[in-house]
Amino acid sequence: MPQTSATLAALIGSRLCHDLISPIGAIQNGLELIALSGGADEHSPEMALIQDSCNSAAARIKFFRVAFGSAESHQSLGSREAAATLAANTEGSRLSAEWLPQGDFRRQDVQLAFLAFLCCESALPVGGNVRLDRDAAGWSVTATGRRIALDEIYWDHLNGVAQLGEIAPNRVQFALLALLADERGQKIMVTCDETQITIKIA
Repeated sequence: MPQTSATLAALIGSRLCHDLISPIGAIQNGLELIALSGGADEHSPEMALIQDSCNSAAARIKFFRVAFGSAESHQSLGSREAAATLAANTEGSRLSAEWLPQGDFRRQDVQLAFLAFLCCESALPVGGNVRLDRDAAGWSVTATGRRIALDEIYWDHLNGVAQLGEIAPNRVQFALLALLADERGQKIMVTCDETQITIKIA
């Protein structure tokens, strides 16, 4: 996939996330107005289900906007926003996430970390923990869980020892992470065992 295709894919991702977040926000505002007007019990199971679903959708879209959207070299993202975006994305799931680094980071770098998180998420079918950290060498994204399930072709692709053929939609993060890291002059190394997998990006 040439650079022009990667850029186009990122712009499409940004456009979709931008257009979807507005109606989700409108639904959330509508629910608040209904509750304030006494039109419905805000604590009812039905209202709670709708609100939780809206919150989950909004969190997922915000996360996807960073992971799959357009990221320019001059854009930055603070650790507080990155941690909050990650935490909201995993709320209510069997997966927990820890964002450890402090400070401001280039949005392009956070994008790579979020894509690595999605790769790790795919390897934890029964849940677990993903820890994201950064030092002078680069990113370290480590997944731990009771069971690690690997589609080996995708992980071999990250290590640069296999080419991908047809890509499953729920594995597109592997192709994009490898492509963007290469495009930005960074290397990926994956190590794993039965209970842990680590992606290093340097």
